[in-house]
Amino acid sequence: MATRADPAEAADFLARFPETVRIHVLVPDTHGVFRGKWMPPDHLPALYEEGLSIAKSIYSLDIWGRDVFTTGLYEEIGDPDGVLLPIPGTLAPVPWSTQPAAQVTARLVEEDGTPFFGDPRTRLEAAASRIAERGLTPVAATELEFMLLKERNGVFEAVGDVSGPERQAIYGVDDLDMLETFISDVEAAARAQNVPADTVISEAAAGQFEVNLKHGPDIARVADEALLLKRIIIGIAARHGMRATFMPKPFHDRNGSGMHVHMSLVDTAGFNAFSGAEGEALLSKAIAGLLTTMPEATALFVPGVNGYRRMSATYAADRALWAENNRYTAIRLPRAKAAARRFEHRAAGADANPFLVLAAILGGVDEGIRNGLQPPPPVTGHIRHADGAPLPGSLAGALAALESSAWAKQVFGADYLTFFRRVKAQEADVFARHVSALERETYL
Repeated sequence: MATRADPAEAADFLARFPETVRIHVLVPDTHGVFRGKWMPPDHLPALYEEGLSIAKSIYSLDIWGRDVFTTGLYEEIGDPDGVLLPIPGTLAPVPWSTQPAAQVTARLVEEDGTPFFGDPRTRLEAAASRIAERGLTPVAATELEFMLLKERNGVFEAVGDVSGPERQAIYGVDDLDMLETFISDVEAAARAQNVPADTVISEAAAGQFEVNLKHGPDIARVADEALLLKRIIIGIAARHGMRATFMPKPFHDRNGSGMHVHMSLVDTAGFNAFSGAEGEALLSKAIAGLLTTMPEATALFVPGVNGYRRMSATYAADRALWAENNRYTAIRLPRAKAAARRFEHRAAGADANPFLVLAAILGGVDEGIRNGLQPPPPVTGHIRHADGAPLPGSLAGALAALESSAWAKQVFGADYLTFFRRVKAQEADVFARHVSALERETYL
């Protein structure tokens, strides 16, 4: 049964923010895109007490928001409603709204309160429960890269772009100074919504930045925070006359954007289970599981056609490799004290659904621990000299690898894999049939 939020949360919020005129009810869909409803504030108590009806097929939409009729949620069963329940602790103001508004994240459950199988949150909870059976709790944080764009003459250009050779803006403090007001507004909105934003850096491409989140032990909350931070950045950017994009590869000749996940495991006494000699042995098994399952899980880490253009670029993995302190590998062990020993998973694009990414990571960790797997030697020197399993190079290939994976069926369930593949296959099919401008320029 899904945990229900306390109705007192709604009453307390309305008492603290009586000027609120609108509530945004947000549902992260299969792609990690927020969908949902707007409602007046006097409906908020009923949302907490009874839930809100919405079609289960909200998870059965492609990336363009169109129905995917092959998922079995439509004519076969009548496109029925489920019940939206608010996620505790996500009710917060929307600082960038032009009118006083609030938002709350919700999940879909069946009439009897059981979680809906097609909700990515349900899949993450199932993966986390298998780790919990080992007396371990994942502690994780995400790092989100994105680009800020400005429109000029109908064309989007990176903020700070200049003529001539592209500047490498990585760690450029002048670029942060230029956007101080925007960054300050993002930080203020994050505080208002209890999203633990941490450091901000200028990344390698013009107009590219990264915001890190602080680590936390509630893995579903970690996924929520990643999506909420995206929404904050997009909303604040719009108020500043810019467009923020988490597209993995907006420009063919520039670095793309990823979502990196830092994760450790904590035991029942609260100690880092990756520290010490026994901890290093456990970490090795986890790394081996992640590498073994990575080719099969690629469709979850790189869920869109554009993400495969990023994979062979600098700092983006196209093979299952690991190393100590090497940003060119898919799994990196950062420099850290024993209490902070962890791995950094670098395979996901910035557009990936964090619920599914974290579920796949936990599934890989569990696979390695359960089977006592051992990783190959870590990469030393240039990665081109290292052997590693290649990751699928297209969305269609990644979906085929996911569907045929016995491991993925154990982690996500065969029904969900079929559901996910059908939602994403419609997207892959559209791109496969699309004739691009480059093709016309070349072959006409």
